[in-house]
Amino acid sequence: KTELSLTQNISQIRSKIMASTEGFAAVFYSEPSVLGLLANVISAFLVCLQNFSSAQSNVQPEGVENILAGVHLILIGGLSQLLAGLLTFRKYDHLGGTAFLAFAGLWSSYGATRIISEAYVLPGNVTVGLSNVSVPASLDTSCFSTREGAVAGLVAYIFISFILSFCSATVNYIMPFVFGAITLTLVFEAVGLFAQWALVVSGTLELAIVIGGLYGAIALLFKGITQRYVLPGFGNPLFNVLLLGSASRSSSKNVREEKKNTKYAEPMALGNLCDSISSFIFSFYCFGYMCNFYVGAVWVSINSIGQILSSYYGYLRGDVYYTTKSGVHSLFWLVMSWEEFTLMVFIQSNNVQLSRAGMVGDWFFLATACVILLMSFNRDILEVVHNSLFVLLTVSTIPQIPLRGGYIFWGVACSIYTATSLYATFASLVNSVAEKALIPIGAQVMSSSKLQKALMSTQSCLPKLGGKPNLRPSDAPNALFYICNGLAAFSALQGTLNDPIRQHLSIPTVLIPGAIFQLYVCRIQVQRGRRFGSVLPFCYAAVWATWTWLRFAGNLLNIDPRNDGGFTAGAVAFLVVNIFLMILASYSNLVLLSLTAVMEVLIVCFLLFTLESLPVPLEIVMLTIFSILCIYGAAASLANCIFGKELILMGPSLLRAETVKEAPTSPPCINPSSHQTSGLRTIAEKLNAGGVCGVPTDTVYALAASCKHPEAIEKIYRIKDRPQEKPICIFISNVDQLRAAAPPFSPLLWEFMENVYPGGVGCIVKKGDWLKTLGVGDGYDRVGTKDSIMIRVPDQTITVHLIDMTGPLAITSANPSGETDSTHHDMVISRLGHWLDGVLCDGQSNEVVASTVVNCTKIDEGDITILREGCVPAAKVMHIFERVKNQIV
Repeated sequence: KTELSLTQNISQIRSKIMASTEGFAAVFYSEPSVLGLLANVISAFLVCLQNFSSAQSNVQPEGVENILAGVHLILIGGLSQLLAGLLTFRKYDHLGGTAFLAFAGLWSSYGATRIISEAYVLPGNVTVGLSNVSVPASLDTSCFSTREGAVAGLVAYIFISFILSFCSATVNYIMPFVFGAITLTLVFEAVGLFAQWALVVSGTLELAIVIGGLYGAIALLFKGITQRYVLPGFGNPLFNVLLLGSASRSSSKNVREEKKNTKYAEPMALGNLCDSISSFIFSFYCFGYMCNFYVGAVWVSINSIGQILSSYYGYLRGDVYYTTKSGVHSLFWLVMSWEEFTLMVFIQSNNVQLSRAGMVGDWFFLATACVILLMSFNRDILEVVHNSLFVLLTVSTIPQIPLRGGYIFWGVACSIYTATSLYATFASLVNSVAEKALIPIGAQVMSSSKLQKALMSTQSCLPKLGGKPNLRPSDAPNALFYICNGLAAFSALQGTLNDPIRQHLSIPTVLIPGAIFQLYVCRIQVQRGRRFGSVLPFCYAAVWATWTWLRFAGNLLNIDPRNDGGFTAGAVAFLVVNIFLMILASYSNLVLLSLTAVMEVLIVCFLLFTLESLPVPLEIVMLTIFSILCIYGAAASLANCIFGKELILMGPSLLRAETVKEAPTSPPCINPSSHQTSGLRTIAEKLNAGGVCGVPTDTVYALAASCKHPEAIEKIYRIKDRPQEKPICIFISNVDQLRAAAPPFSPLLWEFMENVYPGGVGCIVKKGDWLKTLGVGDGYDRVGTKDSIMIRVPDQTITVHLIDMTGPLAITSANPSGETDSTHHDMVISRLGHWLDGVLCDGQSNEVVASTVVNCTKIDEGDITILREGCVPAAKVMHIFERVKNQIV
């Protein structure tokens, strides 16, 4: 007893220390949509006041007023809404997370435009953009230039806002009103940049945003406090999403995860949305409607942050493909935007074509786009078309195409890509909300087995190398690591040391992927404890930052070649550090070891440059070899991680860490396999004898006890250290078993249960003697509360068979009270195995969060309450209830 009490106290302390947002259930985040709506309300009200003031006084806001307005838009509409979007993604809200992150980019970009309009001064008699027109110093074009850039961004967001408002109508009544008002506001804000009258209309629409947003925030705030919808507007869709179409046999979402991940919302719509905005702004610029790219670079950069978040959430979901795709697209738009910015800010010569013709970095983007296209052949037609157009997009940016003709080609490619991305955004949003392919996305182009065979055929062209691959989910960022370094290396190729224009244009193409973006790779490498994986990109980020600083930005920073002794010492330090990285890489694979070896030679070249003794041909050869290794490593890492096997050889590790074999220890309890009938019988016998066992369910792992043994149910409370006031639910095998007990349920409750059972929804109903008929027996007083009980029918064959062998089971999650849910049988054994009679082993759980709990005790009054939002979204449950209620009525 003393030992058990001490262990329970330690468990309580540990749960308080180790609790983190990584393991919190979605309900703990309350209603982040309140923050998102309030951010839109305050931002719209601020712009509304400025618009009415400008319309009345006929004077545009300027100076400090405009700068402060821009700062407020960035802090409130941008950062606050960014937080709301991140939390909403955590609540598995596809639409809300995408919408709030999109509008965070909108308000941040609009605020930055206001700041730039006051801080930016266009130099006189300077050729800008594509117009090739000399601007006289007497002409004030600064405001006109920022307006052009703002128009491009506003028009792009008009399309996005319209899609979001339409899709939100499938969820509730309030969001489409607010998002629709934002759509119309953006229309008149764009017109208002050139016509004063439109500001009045825009201000009126912004008042509508304020009213609708405030009402929505209040309604959701009450819902978060009372855990029920007090005010109308939420919980019921404007129209049924199923009216948009029906899932066809040839159209599927092609979800690649083995287990459904409801811990984070799907980020695909956010990635496609960001592609739409960036490509539209570039098409606007390429066709000559923007005379410079000052504002455009800011809008695209802020939008690219959203695409990085899409990549990050793809990583959290374990989706290697979308992690890489969104990351590459974000990198592409960042590099392209700041290359154009550099062209206008630092290049004073009109003749840049000769220097640009020697830049080859965009060829690496083309190779990377082809790799992503190849890896998408086992997906739907829309995904393949989208990737094919991205390949066309990268072709259009190759600088070897003549300048003006190249921009026209680029503009056409961006326009086509914008249209496709908009459709992909709409399709992914609707299909994610409906959880089926309602919007056509096409059939699967190629089966996964055929694609794997095609990729594996490359092994016949390479020498057979021994060694087993060590593939883990945390290997996902390896492809981005190779892509960042390969792009930086290929962009660093310089045919001569005396071309300052090429050096200046190379700054963004080397600095952004090699240094800045590689820090993001470090972050996601650290996410799963990859210590060496995070050290390598961090060190190489420092190398490329230093390379750019001295080699390409040296003359801009007035670095005298005769006084660069500090860089010489730094190069020596890099050489020493990279030797240790080579040793560590020898424990990984042959490709990574070769990469670090070539990097050692490149650092030697950098050292020789500081000593003014660089052999340029040697540097060109080594940078080329380094880039080839990177594109091969990226393709191999991406293919191998997607399919979980070594389809493209990476080579064995030259060194292997010696592992000390520990003496095998016996498990603390029996742990039979769920795939064997004998295993089910063993656990059933333990439960029928009054034992407590860990069992898999259709959500997370649970502790089970037979309802015939109240002492076993009491033991669950002691094992979990569960407060006595928290009731325990029961599992039954099917609804017919419940009907046989003849409980006094209304037709509405029966129909609702028929629609949510089996599945991850538990219904709380009133208790009665019918429970004894159901088979609860002596455990009647130990399950549920005095007046009610939660009943659930799991959607898993193993659990259902077990219940058929034991009768109704008392169930609660298999974790110490207050700690995270157990998603694998190993977690149950390690945490609670010493106190259990057995654990039925079934591997990874079907979900990562528990079930959704619905209070149905007042369903006859036309009302249900969501007590806990779990794997089934609350909006979906409410939608089912309203549909059932309308049918019964």
